[in-house]
Amino acid sequence: MSIRSLPDFPWDSLAPYKERASSAVPGGIVDLSVGTPVDPTPGVVQEALRAAADAPGYPQTYGTPALREAVATWFARRRGVPDLDPDGVLPTVGSKELVAWLPTLLGLGAGDVVGFPGIAYPTYDVGARLAGATPQVVDGLNALGPLTAATTPKLLWLNTPSNPTGRVLGIDHLAKVVAWARQHGVVVASDECYAELDWRSDSTEPTTPSILDPRVCGGSHEGLLAVYSLSKQSNLAGYRAAFVAGDVTLVRQLLEVRKHAGMIVPWPVQAALTAALGDDTHVAEQKARYGARRAALREAVEAFGLRVDHSDAGLYLWATRGEDAWQTVDALASRGILVAPGTFYGHAGREHVRIALTATDERIDAAVGRLLA
Repeated sequence: MSIRSLPDFPWDSLAPYKERASSAVPGGIVDLSVGTPVDPTPGVVQEALRAAADAPGYPQTYGTPALREAVATWFARRRGVPDLDPDGVLPTVGSKELVAWLPTLLGLGAGDVVGFPGIAYPTYDVGARLAGATPQVVDGLNALGPLTAATTPKLLWLNTPSNPTGRVLGIDHLAKVVAWARQHGVVVASDECYAELDWRSDSTEPTTPSILDPRVCGGSHEGLLAVYSLSKQSNLAGYRAAFVAGDVTLVRQLLEVRKHAGMIVPWPVQAALTAALGDDTHVAEQKARYGARRAALREAVEAFGLRVDHSDAGLYLWATRGEDAWQTVDALASRGILVAPGTFYGHAGREHVRIALTATDERIDAAVGRLLA
């Protein structure tokens, strides 16, 4: 594959708006264009990392038994998945790495189709291209039309809660996708990294539904993979601490390739990840921080004249005022606020912007003041 077949890195095009926002008003830029955590890494995680600092040997690609058991226990406690086999768990070097390389690790290539949502994280598309496969927007199964061996996706990505829209797919929706995928021999990978950050007032579950929930998959994880990261809920973006879980056969296939390729999560990070998964208190505290920022920012964004769509979970407000996204980016830059245009996530996002909650309380307060001025 030629590097020329990859799209330009979208955030580079924000440079002139960043420059404008930096000098537009006193007090400097409020950068809400990326989802980079800014709050401290929890003490329980830092302590686990320090305790594991003496690590002279090679770590296990499969992850320590303690880590894989911790993931399975966490799925049972927080995600409504009581029967996850620890052998179906594999740590990854952040979730973006797994998203980018999953088609390749599954052996996909020329002639194979990789499906993903029309408004989506750009790396789903990039991962298909890296494998030499064909990326294809799939907004609803009916959109695929009559299926043939050449048009049926080999891999279908879901993203729930969605980045950037914050939309949550319900149990019935997920169950229909799983039934369809099994009928057609399609692997479903569900990117669920924002599951703990659920803002729905009527939700009775601890998190948003998982593809591995028995109400979705009938108790079988065959053909299913859930991708998860602790970057957001535990402020571990710098640790690159994530995992994939589900179908044991598929996970072992990924493991074999990763062992050859040296795709290994460092042992101290595995220890930190294990500790983070065992502590719900810091997750609740972080969610409360984001909840307060979200409430203040949403009120100000709406007062500024934007409508917030979806945004039921996750770290973003998906907002529009019915104009080209770049016009909205420019208008906010004139207030010293930088956001991401929805075009970064597909043509269907052309009239929306993504506004991140990942800024300090002081910066969120500054943004609120500017929007209400």
